Amino acid sequence: MKRVLLLVATNVAIVILLSITARLLGLDRYLEANGSLNLQSLLVFCAIFGFGGAFVSLAISKWMAKFSTGAQVITQPRNQAEAWLLDTVARQAQAAGIKMPEVAVYDSPELNAFATGPSRNNALVAVSTGLLHNMRPDEVEAVLAHEVSHVANGDMVTLTLIQGVVNTFVMFIARIVGNVVDKLVFKNEEGHGPAFFVTTIVAELVLGVLASIIVMWFSRQREFRADAGAAKLVGATPMINALERLKLNAEGGALPDGVKALGISGGPAFMKLFMSHPPLDERISALRTYR
Repeated sequence: MKRVLLLVATNVAIVILLSITARLLGLDRYLEANGSLNLQSLLVFCAIFGFGGAFVSLAISKWMAKFSTGAQVITQPRNQAEAWLLDTVARQAQAAGIKMPEVAVYDSPELNAFATGPSRNNALVAVSTGLLHNMRPDEVEAVLAHEVSHVANGDMVTLTLIQGVVNTFVMFIARIVGNVVDKLVFKNEEGHGPAFFVTTIVAELVLGVLASIIVMWFSRQREFRADAGAAKLVGATPMINALERLKLNAEGGALPDGVKALGISGGPAFMKLFMSHPPLDERISALRTYR
């Protein structure tokens, strides 16, 4: 769950930064017509900045993942385990019809893994040392297949497009709210005053949190798709066994905020609207139906 929250927070932060920059550079004046907002220009403005923020997040996703987890990319296998990881991912990537992702290992006692990257053919798959040490090889293979399926499904790009749409409407609505407060509450009749700026930023924060419900819903759906993809690559039983083992992991395999939504396991089973992953029992049930 924290992974999606970090992704959403990153997007909100970038959008707010772009908004502040636009304000400081005076770009907002192009949105005004006869002292009020030009809605057509506003929508174009918000789309450019909204999608821009989302694609900036996508572009730096691999770097952020490596930085936040300390993941080390395997360039030359140092032992049999790393060689097996490379061979397994290479075989699965070929079966899934994608180019070989970068493969990395990060030091963590938690059982988890994640996939990220700007495209299907420019991706990163990383696993924790805890997962490697505490899962059987067939279970690790299933987890890898789950992450490779995320890449093959283009989940990162699709999530970015959804985030771009969400960002656009968050910025659009926030500025309308800011304009209403500025004109009707503070009676500002010329241009935009400080109330518009402050209200817009606050509205962007609030609406960004609410809009994350949409992003979380998609994240939950893509987990079912990735589980099905893993079942197709390695069989449903190993994937079910891997999820069952995750249930035994009391911490649920916590990842740093920047990549949690990209992982194999989700957050605690509360606040379902804001959960990045479906409950493990639901995923296991779906796989048993698939099998």
